[in-house]
Amino acid sequence: MGRVRRLLTRPLVLGGLAVALVLAGLGAYWFQPWKLWVDETVRESAPAAASGGAPRTLATGRLISHEHATSGTVRILQLPDGSRTLRLEGLSTSNGPALHVLVSDAPVKEGRDGWFVFDDGAHVDLGSLKGNKGDQNYALPAGLDLHRYRSVSIWCDRFDVSFGAAALSPA
Repeated sequence: MGRVRRLLTRPLVLGGLAVALVLAGLGAYWFQPWKLWVDETVRESAPAAASGGAPRTLATGRLISHEHATSGTVRILQLPDGSRTLRLEGLSTSNGPALHVLVSDAPVKEGRDGWFVFDDGAHVDLGSLKGNKGDQNYALPAGLDLHRYRSVSIWCDRFDVSFGAAALSPA
C-alpha cells in the first residue's frame, strides 16, 4: 500500500491521471454513449390545415438502415395553403449525438456505400431530429425543389454518417 501511495504522489503520475480524466470526460461528451440506452419518443399528429382540409401526399419513401438499424416511412405533405411538411412516421433508429434530418440530391444506396453521401452534394438541413422513435413533422422551406431533392437522411452531424435514409417517390 505504501508503494502505491508513493507512486501516486509523483508529479508525472498525477499529471498523467489528470490528463486521462480530462480525455475521458471529452470522450464521453463527444460520443455520448448513454444515448445508446435512452430513447426519445415523439408523437406529433399529422399537420392539418386551419380550414380543416386534408393535406395531400406529394411523395413517399421507406427508410433503410445505414450505420444504425433504422425503419419507418417518410411522407411529403402539402397543406391547402401551399406549405409543405416532411413527416416521419413509425420512425425507429438509434439515438445519437447531433442527429439531423436532411433532404438531399444524393441517391440512396444500400450498405456502407450509402453511409457518407448525403452531405456531399446539395442538401438542406431541416433541423435536429426531435426523437429517435415515433412520428414527427419538419417544415420544408418554401420553394424547395422536390424534383432535385429526392432523398431524406437521418444524419449524424458529429460523425458525418447516415443512420438511415429513404428515396422519395412521387405519390
